[in-house]
Amino acid sequence: MRIGIFLFPECEELDWAGPWEVLTTWARLRPDHDVEVFTLARDNVAATSSLMTSVCTGSLVFAAAGLLDHRPATTHWGAIPELEALAAGREIEIRPDDRFVDDGEVITAAGVSAGIDMALHLITRLGSVDEAKRVRRTIQYDPEPPV
Repeated sequence: MRIGIFLFPECEELDWAGPWEVLTTWARLRPDHDVEVFTLARDNVAATSSLMTSVCTGSLVFAAAGLLDHRPATTHWGAIPELEALAAGREIEIRPDDRFVDDGEVITAAGVSAGIDMALHLITRLGSVDEAKRVRRTIQYDPEPPV
């Protein structure tokens, strides 16, 4: 199974590194799943029907490229003019209040910790709840805010 994380110009490091850590930890803990986690960038994007792509705050980039047409998506940018302009004329259901949106092959997350939650959700979907909990414990991710 191949899971791609899309990198784009000026992306926040934690937006992709958080999900990367979750998914590569899962791959390491469950080698029997034969999971390959890799990054994609504009010059080497390969779209296949089995590709799961986490875009984190890259919803703006995907919208501009038309990759979110007829798909729901979220972003931590909320309803800002740039996003509205990119979505204009396209059939994109923007869900700015959702932490992540799973639309099958494309999953968008609203930012750093939302990307980690999205990756744990993906493990639950592709593996199991117990596997996601094991990864969460292994990376010491406690979703309860300390303040």
